[in-house]
Amino acid sequence: MHLICRLLLISAALIPALTAHGQTPIPAAPSINAKSYLVRDHNSGKIIAEKNAHEMLAPASITKLMTAYATFKKLAEGSISLDNMVPISKRAYDSEGSRMFVEVNSKVRMEDLVLGMIVQSGNDASIAIAEFIGGTEEVFATLMNYHAKALGMTNSQFMNSTGLPSEGHYSTAWDIATLSSAIINEFPQYYRWYSQKEFTYNSIPQSNRNTLLWTDSSVDGIKTGATEEAGYCLVSSALRGDMRLVTVVLGTPTKKGRADASQSLLNYTFNFYKTYRLYEAGAALGTAKVWKADDANLPVGLEEELYITIPKGQYDSLVASMNLQEPLSAPVLAQTPLGSVTIKLQDEVVAQVPLVALRDVAEGSWIQRLSDTVMLWFE
Repeated sequence: MHLICRLLLISAALIPALTAHGQTPIPAAPSINAKSYLVRDHNSGKIIAEKNAHEMLAPASITKLMTAYATFKKLAEGSISLDNMVPISKRAYDSEGSRMFVEVNSKVRMEDLVLGMIVQSGNDASIAIAEFIGGTEEVFATLMNYHAKALGMTNSQFMNSTGLPSEGHYSTAWDIATLSSAIINEFPQYYRWYSQKEFTYNSIPQSNRNTLLWTDSSVDGIKTGATEEAGYCLVSSALRGDMRLVTVVLGTPTKKGRADASQSLLNYTFNFYKTYRLYEAGAALGTAKVWKADDANLPVGLEEELYITIPKGQYDSLVASMNLQEPLSAPVLAQTPLGSVTIKLQDEVVAQVPLVALRDVAEGSWIQRLSDTVMLWFE
């Protein structure tokens, strides 16, 4: 048997009251001259616009997002430190392309190398980090692929830490957006470096190649890339109010084109869509009756916060419902799925997430169990 009931969509304690608006027509997303692109809400995961988002392409220096993620993981584990002095090999020193200009056989502080990789897109910095952590860049690449698999980046494979052209080295707009959101969520203390506009090393100042940092105050990252094979690429993220977007643009013909395309996607989405946090993680959305238990009232809710992204002006058309499996008998463990919460916008399901037990419920006495067994016969 299933119990279906309506939920109050948003508690006043969660977000401010909303004013009803007329529905605003949503025009088609901008036309983007790129091999692949995607714009996604960071919190809800809603894809607003995309083209070839799962096509495997050369990611150029966007690769360094995974190099950074693997490095941040090691920092979090405590196996390396930002104060480590990292030796610079001839291979790192001789690397092609963008550089932070480290000196061969010198030692450079890990934090400087990370900044050189993030702000200056230094290939020499990336290789030095990879060799320090993995022993060789090739071993470090296996670590990158391990993390890619763990994040669900099913269409990515990394052969090096830099993004320099290499056979079998590829990623997708979808996977890169997933990686970008992971960095933002897991490592806010390091993500702030992606908004840094300039970094000086060896008396050589270099500017961040993400020009949106200068033209849009809401943009706080993330990474550029460019090779002849990949074209010009840009991953950007912007926060306006409580709404954060991630855009991935791969393979535009010009440097200006990647910035213009990213800005167009950001402006379009912020102007026509809005993200709402509907429910908090762990907040009780209802109570389920549990048979054969001394405490029969079990609070149920969501394991994670629920965000949705919808066209502006359509909030009042949302309908939320809770489908609760019944009957329930003790024992019940916390976080056990007991049904689902479904959010609909008119006839479209915009979210459906598991409804879980918010605490354990133990079996009651033998008298309680016997009594409830009899009662269930009549139910």
